[in-house]
Amino acid sequence: MQTHPAKRIEIFIELPALKRLSRQLDQSGVTGYSVLPVVAGQGRTGAWTREGEITAAGGLVAVVAVVASERAESVLESVFEVLSRHIGLMSVSDCRVVRPERV
Repeated sequence: MQTHPAKRIEIFIELPALKRLSRQLDQSGVTGYSVLPVVAGQGRTGAWTREGEITAAGGLVAVVAVVASERAESVLESVFEVLSRHIGLMSVSDCRVVRPERV
C-alpha cells in the first residue's frame, strides 16, 4: 500500500475557545478534524481532573487534524492566532496517509 507524507496537528485548548478555533481551521482550508474531551492531565501547575466539576465549560478539548505537508505552516499560523489568547498547547508531527486527496 502506498502512503503519502502529511502533518498531524494536535491542539489542546479551553472549551470556550473551540468555536473560534473551528472557524480558523475552516478558514484555513482544513477539511476535517476531530474533537476529543480531555478528562485529566498534568501540566506545569500540577495534576488536574474534571472530576467533581459541575460543567465542562472550564475544561479542555483536544483537536486533531491531518493536513497536507505544504499547507501545514499556514494552518499553524492561523491556529496560533486563537491559541495565543487562551490556555493551550499545539504540537505538530509527521505522519503518512493512504488517501492524500482527503487532506
